Amino acid sequence: MKAAVVFEKGSIPQYTDFPEPEIIKENDVLVSVKAASIKNLDRARASGNHYSADNEEFQPKIIGSDGVGYLENGTKVYFFSKKGSVAEKVVADRQLVVPIPENLDFSVAAALPNAVMGSAMGLKCKAEMQQGDTILINGATGITGRIAVQIAKLYGAGKVIVTGRNEAALQSLLELGADEAVSLLRDDESFKHKIKEIHAETPIDVILDYIWGQSVEMILTALKGDGTFSHKTKLVSVGGMSGDHIQLSSQILRGTDIQISGSGLGSWTKEESQLLFSEIIPGMFLAATEGKIKIETEVVDLEYIESAWNKEIQNGKRLVIRI
Repeated sequence: MKAAVVFEKGSIPQYTDFPEPEIIKENDVLVSVKAASIKNLDRARASGNHYSADNEEFQPKIIGSDGVGYLENGTKVYFFSKKGSVAEKVVADRQLVVPIPENLDFSVAAALPNAVMGSAMGLKCKAEMQQGDTILINGATGITGRIAVQIAKLYGAGKVIVTGRNEAALQSLLELGADEAVSLLRDDESFKHKIKEIHAETPIDVILDYIWGQSVEMILTALKGDGTFSHKTKLVSVGGMSGDHIQLSSQILRGTDIQISGSGLGSWTKEESQLLFSEIIPGMFLAATEGKIKIETEVVDLEYIESAWNKEIQNGKRLVIRI
């Protein structure tokens, strides 16, 4: 079969022949793949730099972590697999397979789940978001941030505040349901003052963060308590585009009712992971068919994977490989 394969760490995936997968375990199902999206997770795993690959000996591997296609009985499905997904055929665990509505386009179905995972799991499971909560999405101008805005509104957020550096993309989030936008291009003091002002008017219940780094340091400083009672705020880390490390004053933790956690592979309980596949992703597929969740894609055929791998994709779009 044809597949996109990485033969060495950091190399560009090759369009090549690869042995067809075999069904070995009782829960295995064979999927004829029709599309798979390419995400930061896939690039990091392909290079061997993702934390989920720390204990793996690098071997030639099919890239990708999820995709969409047909089961042998003709059922249209989404699947997740650590064995790769950008190939004509993939074996997946039956428990990690979700039916797709017949009227949902394959490219949308392929692009949506990863963006949903961090935001929906972060909001629902890690932050335990409630109806009417005020949500701050830090670094919201990327594809996952755009989906997070829509999911927060779908889950009943009372107010959604977004931050980002791309001014045009930041303003476009207001059209997707965000209530207020704060530019990360402001000088540090102005940014902190604005966050503090918002927090005083409508206390922030949840911070969903996609970039980490200095912006998180500034947000935490803005929320720092003064020794009186403070509002409970939950900070959930979903990504680290601005770096993996921050400086955190212990005074912020002692003087502020803030809880910090992460949402990603390895941080979810078994029960939360089951919820993702049994309720959350199916619910988002349904929302997409009803026009409540929108995602844009750029579709490239599998044979052009080598040129597409490092291609600059328009902001707000997800690269999808058609198979």
